[in-house]
Amino acid sequence: MTPADFTTFMRNYQDMVYSTAVRLLGNEAQAEDISQEVFLKAYERFDDLCTSPTAGGWLKTVTTNLSLNHLQRYRKRWRFFSERVHRDDEGRGTEPVEFAAPDGDFLAGVDKVERRAWLERALENLPEHQRVPLVLYHFEDQPYDEIARRLGVSLAKVKTDILRGRAALAQVLLRSGASHENFHS
Repeated sequence: MTPADFTTFMRNYQDMVYSTAVRLLGNEAQAEDISQEVFLKAYERFDDLCTSPTAGGWLKTVTTNLSLNHLQRYRKRWRFFSERVHRDDEGRGTEPVEFAAPDGDFLAGVDKVERRAWLERALENLPEHQRVPLVLYHFEDQPYDEIARRLGVSLAKVKTDILRGRAALAQVLLRSGASHENFHS
């Protein structure tokens, strides 16, 4: 193994590792830190990885695991919004806030690259408890029960957070300034 070999390996996978981390963490600086940590681990195992046809899968798994570990480690520092409720005049919670999703043609006219970049930015605006299950389900193709197990929450919470996350993501996309007209021109 030469340093050039590892540099080439790293360049081949850096976008995938970083985008996986930033989707889960919602923070570019933290995603950079996780990416560095992933490639340090890859360097330690490079003799095995350089010839492995599953190196990309290994990197994605390590990235996902390190990102989830990071989120769990710092969860107490972050404010969560999963318990949002309407408040009456005395400040008592009365019912959960519901978010309506826009119609399915919302992103139909946007080219694939622009749509993906826009979605990535919108995901960063979601609270962790919605962003993480959405990313694991839609980007990592993990089933609900696996997500619940990995996050240490109930299956019902995962389903609720994904549903609310989709609706909140739609609202973030709508508020980001794009209208239906912008996408159909």
